Amino acid sequence: MNTANWDLTALLNAADPQAPLAERNLWLVRLLEWLRHAPRDEAAAGTPKAIVRLKHLLNVLERHPEHAWAFANVIGGVWNDVDAVSLFAEVGFAPRMALWNEFLGRLRRRLLPGTTDTRDLAALFELLFGSESDEDWIAAIDDELLARLSLLFSATPDDGWRIEARAAITVLVSHVHAAGLSGALRVRMDEQLVQDKPFHQLPAAWEAVERAMTAGDAAALSPATQYLRALLDRCRTAALTVPEHLEAHGVSVDLMFSVEQLTARLDRIEALLACLLSDEPQRELLRLVAGLVRVVHERRSLRTLFARHYSLLARKVAERSAETGEHYITRNRDEYRDMLRRAAGGGAVIAGTTLLKFLIAMLGFTAFWGGFWAGVNYAASFVVIHLLHWTVATKQPAMTAPAMADKLQHIDRDEGVEGFVDEVTHLVRSQVAGIIGNLALAAPLVLAVQGLCWLAFGAPLVGEKEALYVLKSLNLLGPSLLFAAFTGTLLFASSLIAGWVENWFVFHRLDSAIAWNPRIVGVLGRSRAQKWSRWWRANISGLTANISLGLMLGVVPALGGFFGLGLEVRHVTLATGQLAAAVGALGVGVMATWAFWSCVICIAGIGMLNVGVSFFCAFKVAMRSRGIRLADRRRVYAAIRSRLRRAPISFLVPPR
Repeated sequence: MNTANWDLTALLNAADPQAPLAERNLWLVRLLEWLRHAPRDEAAAGTPKAIVRLKHLLNVLERHPEHAWAFANVIGGVWNDVDAVSLFAEVGFAPRMALWNEFLGRLRRRLLPGTTDTRDLAALFELLFGSESDEDWIAAIDDELLARLSLLFSATPDDGWRIEARAAITVLVSHVHAAGLSGALRVRMDEQLVQDKPFHQLPAAWEAVERAMTAGDAAALSPATQYLRALLDRCRTAALTVPEHLEAHGVSVDLMFSVEQLTARLDRIEALLACLLSDEPQRELLRLVAGLVRVVHERRSLRTLFARHYSLLARKVAERSAETGEHYITRNRDEYRDMLRRAAGGGAVIAGTTLLKFLIAMLGFTAFWGGFWAGVNYAASFVVIHLLHWTVATKQPAMTAPAMADKLQHIDRDEGVEGFVDEVTHLVRSQVAGIIGNLALAAPLVLAVQGLCWLAFGAPLVGEKEALYVLKSLNLLGPSLLFAAFTGTLLFASSLIAGWVENWFVFHRLDSAIAWNPRIVGVLGRSRAQKWSRWWRANISGLTANISLGLMLGVVPALGGFFGLGLEVRHVTLATGQLAAAVGALGVGVMATWAFWSCVICIAGIGMLNVGVSFFCAFKVAMRSRGIRLADRRRVYAAIRSRLRRAPISFLVPPR
């Protein structure tokens, strides 16, 4: 039978204080289901349905003492047979202070059904309050209704919950004490705040409060409680300095999770103390139960878990990408000319990369190894470009987007909007300069190599068969534009990987280890070790971005083919080099055909999608990580359109 359709009389008749614990627990779950599933005709305007049914239940129990007796004894028996300490001390907290362990625990609770055959009140609580709306109706219980609810607990000893609450505080204090003294958190707290050792003193302070409560010594209880609460505040303040340290020295989501768990346990201790010390403990207990219901449902959410704990990491990754991205934005003519020069150098290297790609394809590797060596070719080329301080245009957007998002924090003012539009113009012309510089050298160099091979060997390096395949694969009517958008996501992913690795590098202080590790210093010498330390700190992000991008461009399509996904990459500079190789093989006459110009138009679209998709993805992540919402998007868009009308050339060439 559906629990929502159960009649109250049937429920009350089924209340059996002598039944096994599993049956009594199941009866309580059905009772709560009956409370929250009131028909519409029972609900009063503005009053939660569960409150209406709770009043009806109390009215029936007050008229029928036999039902009230059975009811109270079922609840009292359950309370005596279960472990209530787990409810107060464990609900909402992970058994281990690690984010991934908590993720697996939440996943298990979502996928596997619970059982009422349990003595763990924490597990039973999750079954009793299975709806998020339970918090609302519990909080809506007024003083009169709360007083009448005492009937439900008449068979429970008055001090029963106090004993369990004190035991729970002992458990919580021990957890806080251990977490506060753990090396991972302790060394990242503000030294001045932990100088008087608040975490050390916490267990003794609670023992003093507990002794005064047990002895009923009101004179000793007040100062002991004040001292304990002062220590709790000191512990909380010290714990909240850990995120500040992580902001400066690299983020760890596990440490952030540990800090959140520690502060949540401090809050739970405060809530339990309020119940124990209040003149109206029923109201404080009700507030505590409502809070526990909220925590139960928060702890079921996988999205909330990751959204909360990865937001800080996302911001640090975005900020580290933004630091790199500033180098890719040109703001004056000297920087613009420098970008053209560096992009031309990158185009020269990419020309060699294109020819090597054809040679690797000619060797006839299997799909995976062909993709792997193509990825090594790309990665090596990108690393050479990075070390020579040249640039590949399509790598810029994912790095510059976080720097752009940083400007959005000030768009609530007119000057902020203008500043953002300035950055848009700087970025667009930087992209234009990068692409022009890349293509200006990549295509002519590939053509030159093809011509030299004709002169030297009587045949081009890239033959007619490969050239025809290029014309077919880059055709405007094919899937190349979709592949270009896919390549844009790989460009974005490489920037995320670079930001994450740099954060990991900084968090583990590897630059300091290179500079001061005795073995490294012994091998390199102090001066050279410090130079290596600075070099790695400056280049770790760039090396990671280039190596990861190159390998993904080669390996991901091969892995996709293994799963039946016909993925390919389309990179604007590589595609231009391939088209130039095709012209060198087929002759300049091919330039008069539609097949050639279809490829030219397609390459323009590839460039736009490479840049646009990677920039859009990085821009969205950067905005989310900073908590920015474009509440006034129309102002921003209008300002950009106005700049386009006033000074369209500024998007292509910097003003004098």
